[in-house]
Parts: sequence; structure tokens; C-alpha cells
Amino acid sequence: MPAPEKTSVALVQMRCTPDTDENLAHAIEWIRKAAKQGAQIVCLPELFRSQYFCQSEDHANFILAEPIPGPTTDSLGEVAREHSVVIVASLFEKRAAGVYHNTAAIIDSDGKFLGKYRKMHIPDDPAFYEKFYFTTGDLGFKAWPTQQGNIGVCICWDQWYPEAARLTALRGAQLLFYPTAIGWHPAEKEQYGAAQYSSWETIQRSHAIANGCYVAAVNRVGHEAPAGGPGIEFWGQSFLCGPNGEILAKGSVDQEEIVMAEVIWNRIDEHRTHWPFLRDRRIDAYQGIEQRLID
Repeated sequence: MPAPEKTSVALVQMRCTPDTDENLAHAIEWIRKAAKQGAQIVCLPELFRSQYFCQSEDHANFILAEPIPGPTTDSLGEVAREHSVVIVASLFEKRAAGVYHNTAAIIDSDGKFLGKYRKMHIPDDPAFYEKFYFTTGDLGFKAWPTQQGNIGVCICWDQWYPEAARLTALRGAQLLFYPTAIGWHPAEKEQYGAAQYSSWETIQRSHAIANGCYVAAVNRVGHEAPAGGPGIEFWGQSFLCGPNGEILAKGSVDQEEIVMAEVIWNRIDEHRTHWPFLRDRRIDAYQGIEQRLID
């Protein structure tokens, strides 16, 4: 199949409830709606099947995990095939007893399960206790040649690391997705909220510029406090930016919606030849980048 000249990309910005089946049905409803609007690739938020359970360290939450491929990827595969859309879905993966991952599944537009990416960088901050639940990823940084173009996927905390974006791009990704669950601690929002959000958007736009690719970040919305306490106010504002870092489409702070924009694939070559950052990399001089610190 010849590569398309352009592709419509949809980011599903949604609320998540305590009911996992309800969340899956709701996500499928949004995928169908996006497909009817012309979407050819659809990305869901991080861990969309549940509320963000990592706000506490609770062994009971391990029941939320499932194998990948498994029941959710089977359901999404049917939807992908029915509507001819590529789907990126972030799930809580049970790999084995005691070994769990935060994993994105990639499903092609014919319903075929292409593979998965396991989150490489695992945070451990107040209300983001992911190290309690997730083993660090061991599949490396990857890209997939879907029927709609070459895509790569990293997950949330990965978005702060230029090394992750670079290696994903070097493996062929022209469109990099970041399924995300990020928001404000309510007590900190007034003082730090604007700066926190600005940093989040800026770092991801910089990945697009430095690698000459499209970047899509998809977040959830709503206030969640599944463990009680102040909870997290997810800040939405899912966005897609082009190779110059320009925002092509952006969601609201608090509304469920489809954020959609068009990817024009030949812009990748145009950007990389006009701003040849990949050409001019000094790969002979980067020794030490694989070390924690250089003494």
C-alpha cells in the first residue's frame, strides 16, 4: 500500500470513572465519533480504563491489570477494523505474577495488533506513585510502520526526556504520541500551575523541533481522588504540534472532546532538510550520554 500524503489524527480527551467497563465503552464511543469525523489515527489517554489509581499505594489496584494482547486490545481491534483507524491505547499490563507494566498497544487500521511499548521512565512523586505498580520497560524505544504512516509511542513521564524522543525518531517515527495522565495538585495550582503546564507543553514542542517530527500529547480531564484526599485536577489541553513546534490543534482545560488535526507527511522531509539537526549530530562526540554522571 502506498504511503498516504496526509493523515487525520484524533486525540480523545476524556474523563475516567471508577467503572472500567464504562470507560472502555466510552472510549470506543469516542473512537467511533472521531472516525465519523474523518480520523485515521486515534490515540487514547494514559491508563484510560480506570481512574488514575497511582495516587496511592494499594495492592487491591493490581486487579485492574490485564495481559496485552488481551480483552481490551481484542475489543479495540474490532473497532479499528470496522472503521479503518489506527488506535494507540495505554493499558495496565499484567506480564506475570508480580511483574506489571504501563504499556501502550498499537493496533493497525485492519485490526492487527502491531506491538506494544512499555513505559521506560517511571515516576515516584506525591500522588504519582508509579514505581509501586510498574516495572520499567524493557522493549526499548520503538516505531511502527502503520497503514497510515510511521508512528512512535512514549508514555507520560517519558515526555520529559529528549533521549526518548530522539531514539524513537531515529527508529523511524515521524509522528510521536504521548498518552498522558497529568494534572495539578489542587493546593499547588495557584502558585505553580501556570509554570508547570508551560514546562509540559514546551518540552514536547521542543521534541518536535529537534527531531523534525509531529508530536501529539493526549491527556484526560476532570478531578479524581480515588484514594480520598485532595486528588489531582487533570489539566487536559491535549495538543498536536508540527515539526516547527507550532500548535496545530489544542483541547480545553476541562472538557471532554476530540482534538483533531492533519499530519502532512512530506513536511517531515522538508523540515529535516531545511533544519538538518539529524545530519549534523556529532555521534563521534557523545560518549558519556549513557552514563548517569560524568566525573
